[in-house]
Amino acid sequence: MIRLTAAVTTVVPPESTQQAVGYPSLFLLVLIGALVPVVPTGALVSSATVVAAHRTAPFAPALVFVTASLAAFCGDVALYWLGRRGIGSKNGSRWLEAIRSRAPEDRLAQAQQKLAEHGVAVLVLSRLVPAGRIPVMLACLLARWPLRRFCRGNLPACLAWAVTYQLIGLLGGALFREPWEGVAAAVLLTVLVSAVPSVWRRLRRSVPAQRSR
Repeated sequence: MIRLTAAVTTVVPPESTQQAVGYPSLFLLVLIGALVPVVPTGALVSSATVVAAHRTAPFAPALVFVTASLAAFCGDVALYWLGRRGIGSKNGSRWLEAIRSRAPEDRLAQAQQKLAEHGVAVLVLSRLVPAGRIPVMLACLLARWPLRRFCRGNLPACLAWAVTYQLIGLLGGALFREPWEGVAAAVLLTVLVSAVPSVWRRLRRSVPAQRSR
């Protein structure tokens, strides 16, 4: 029995080792997801929250919050800085073109109108709306917002985003005892939250099209 316990201890890394690897990995993945919007960063934060909630360390969820929000903020600021370089250049830049390619004309026009009417509040809400971050960021670039002004609005946006997906993770983790079950539930909830707005927009577009027929 003692040998079996010792063997398990050598196979399963201690919690301190998991944290030393997990938080830098979370930071790096969220940072990359902010620069290249293909990584499901919301699902990453929710899953990390589920795992943190099952740990014995009392401040594990708080560390996930700090790590995720800081990584999202750094990624957004870096992408905005790269976009500003493209705006100021005669030939543009590949980063600016990448931002433009992910902002459809109708979404960009809507973001520009709301940004002109409500200012920083739109930037704060943009991170909470699936696929809303990039059109609003491009609207800020086209409006020639200085980097400092963008940072002031983006900081509360990243904090609110991290809290939202942590709450999803806590809800998913509370439904099950096993961490992997909570992670699966959190990912499912995140996918549903992300899919609802796009499905709603498609339904709204299909109704006028059917009426016109």
